[in-house]
Amino acid sequence: MANHTEGWLKGFFPRGLYGRAALILFLPTVVVTLVVSVMFLQRHFEGVTRQMTTSMARELAFVAARIDRAGGQRDAGREIAVPLGIAIGAPETEAGGDQRLFYDFSGRVVIEELRTHLPAIRAIDLARDDKRVIVTIDGAAGPYMLSFDRRRVSASNPHQLLVLMVFTSLLMTGIATVFLRNQLRPIRRLAEAAEDYGKGRIVPYRPSGASEVRSAGAAFLDMRNRLERQNEQRKMMLSGISHDLRTPLTRLRLGLSMMSPDLPPEDDDLRAMEADIAEMNRMVDAFLDYARDEAQDSAPEPTPVSDFVDSVVADARRAGQQVVLRGLEGDPQGRATFRRDMLRRALENLLGNAARHGTRAELDATLGPRSLRIGIEDDGPGIPDDAMEAAMRPFTRLDSSRNRNGGGGAGLGLAIAADVARAHGGQLRLGRGQRLGGLRAEIVIPR
Repeated sequence: MANHTEGWLKGFFPRGLYGRAALILFLPTVVVTLVVSVMFLQRHFEGVTRQMTTSMARELAFVAARIDRAGGQRDAGREIAVPLGIAIGAPETEAGGDQRLFYDFSGRVVIEELRTHLPAIRAIDLARDDKRVIVTIDGAAGPYMLSFDRRRVSASNPHQLLVLMVFTSLLMTGIATVFLRNQLRPIRRLAEAAEDYGKGRIVPYRPSGASEVRSAGAAFLDMRNRLERQNEQRKMMLSGISHDLRTPLTRLRLGLSMMSPDLPPEDDDLRAMEADIAEMNRMVDAFLDYARDEAQDSAPEPTPVSDFVDSVVADARRAGQQVVLRGLEGDPQGRATFRRDMLRRALENLLGNAARHGTRAELDATLGPRSLRIGIEDDGPGIPDDAMEAAMRPFTRLDSSRNRNGGGGAGLGLAIAADVARAHGGQLRLGRGQRLGGLRAEIVIPR
């Protein structure tokens, strides 16, 4: 029953954000304004009407008393009635009771106050002429009529306050509508950009509006750029697989075609084929490691930096790499929040590159108040300054690492490290080492 009622009510509410925001903004304002206005008008004008009617009732009583003392002669009362703005005359018709228009709310107060102060009143007519009050009084010589201007017992300008209130409300509503539209326009632009991207179209978008909308827009741009970068890397990966596997496959095909069923294969030929197979297996593993994203699913957690760095260096030494830990600057017991598996894999790739292109490597770390920096430096030939940016692209191998048989990689080590740094909200920096003279790679991530 509750769900049915809720669904029925939703049909009366606007579906758009602009309509709902306007409803939230204007509905309480209108309701409060109406309630306050009605209460103010009722109490203010009712009180004013009672005061004015009471004063008028005293004047009527004074005129009626003069007529009664003159034995019912109406002419005796005109001497004081005319200066007071009161007309005296005979009743035009038989009074049939009090009369007022249905929308004349202040007339009820007028009738009530006049009857309270003038018990001799037979009838009060407010309907015959809405601009005058006609009072029929039972005098000593018979009934007579007293009439006066309606403005003497009712406020003459209630409509001015209402008009001013309505005009001010409309003006402020227009101003609020303009500001509301300006605030909602960035949200609409963000929604349109997201909808276009969902349809495969990339439209220019620049975050604007309030700080919350700007944050959402910046997050959308980061997400879109990351997805586009991943799509581009997947395309490059497929292209790299087809290109890099073609050479060992061709060698295997040629080697198999030269074998004779009558003669056993040469040992050198078998070792060459095994080397090609090992090379293909190494390349496939590298491609799979780059495409694998299971480690990204784990949530980041606070980790002791000192223990983490020590374990990475210890594992590298067990693998036969000449790695030295230079030290940790900052709090030795400090912690940083990151994904252990992802960051370990990135550092292992950097250490593997250092061991491949040099004879030894050094690792150092700095734990600052807001960031964690881990640097790896080797004594290899390094990377030219104009090739630093290209070296971080997937499947990019410099001339010194093109030789597959010489132990060259698939060109993914730096790309993996850069992706890990970006996934943590940081970056990978490449430069020339000051101590060993080779390549220095730094991963900087927020703490």
